[in-house]
Amino acid sequence: MIKGNEAVVRGAILAGCRAFYAYPITPASEISEAAAYYMPQAGGTFLQAESETAAVNMLYGAASAGVRCMTSSSGPGISLMQEGISYLAGSELPCVIADIMRGGPGLGNIAPEQGDYFQVVKGGGHGCYHTLVLAPDSVQEMCDLTAAAFDLADEYRNPVFVLTDGFIGQMMEPVEFPERAILPAPPDWAVRGTAESRGNLITSIYLDPDGLERHVRKLAGKYERAEAEAVRFEEVETSDADLVLVGYGIVARILKSVVRLARAEGLRVGLVRPITLYPFPKEPIGELTRTASAFLALELSTGQMVEDVRLAVNGRKPVEFYGRSGGSVPSAEEVLGVVRNIAARYSLVREQSPEVARV
Repeated sequence: MIKGNEAVVRGAILAGCRAFYAYPITPASEISEAAAYYMPQAGGTFLQAESETAAVNMLYGAASAGVRCMTSSSGPGISLMQEGISYLAGSELPCVIADIMRGGPGLGNIAPEQGDYFQVVKGGGHGCYHTLVLAPDSVQEMCDLTAAAFDLADEYRNPVFVLTDGFIGQMMEPVEFPERAILPAPPDWAVRGTAESRGNLITSIYLDPDGLERHVRKLAGKYERAEAEAVRFEEVETSDADLVLVGYGIVARILKSVVRLARAEGLRVGLVRPITLYPFPKEPIGELTRTASAFLALELSTGQMVEDVRLAVNGRKPVEFYGRSGGSVPSAEEVLGVVRNIAARYSLVREQSPEVARV
């Protein structure tokens, strides 16, 4: 029975992470605290950097040496890391970054929000690059998806984010951990200070325009492969859904209750939960336009992920939006009221069966 933030660290260590550099920030500080406690016990390194800028550049060094490494922060800290993240992506260095989102913009507050979506999913740094992004909705997934993030980082030689809201980071739930830890061997491309690795070069600078273009096209091809191979999502009651809800993080958990409550009223409502925010499950959502009449994107923001939902739907069906911000989290009953309103406007109300009416 542990916090989501602690589950991140335990999952990382069991996945072979042996270097952690960070600067604390609420609501992600427990990640640094747990890393400081557990990482030395596993024979690894924890260092509290003097700033987030320092931490992300320490990642560059550790990743160059082939060590599985990570950092953690929240919105303001992630902003300071953006230049370094671009360098990591440009140098094709695998690492994991946990972003436990808080209210913004500016200093905002320390309550849960989902306003970092643009910053993380669309790439907040300079140049043509992507980070892969995993979005847990439970403490168990904070462990499991962090471990998966390291595998994806190595597979695509790219930074991978574990992105969720402060609610998931701070909640406590039971977690089952893998029975065995892994510790992968250093990759062949790493710079290890050995004779074998003497010829290896880690860089993101290509002064020749044609050389840089070839490199950028190589990166683009890698991202296209990820979009074809790495998409993860969860569907709930979508096979006959008239209205499809889309949400991630704590919102997805609320929406699962909304689906149950709505169906008890005779409303055919389903849910798509993106587990990878990049690559986004655009094809599965697009397929649902064949049977669904409308879509509803819900976020703890004024509307960011909704743009990707609209791109996936591609104008074939209407996409509604409902959001809360500033750290306010809607109840299932509040969202159910929104669902009822949409169902009435699009004439999605169906006659209840006797069994549903009794429920």
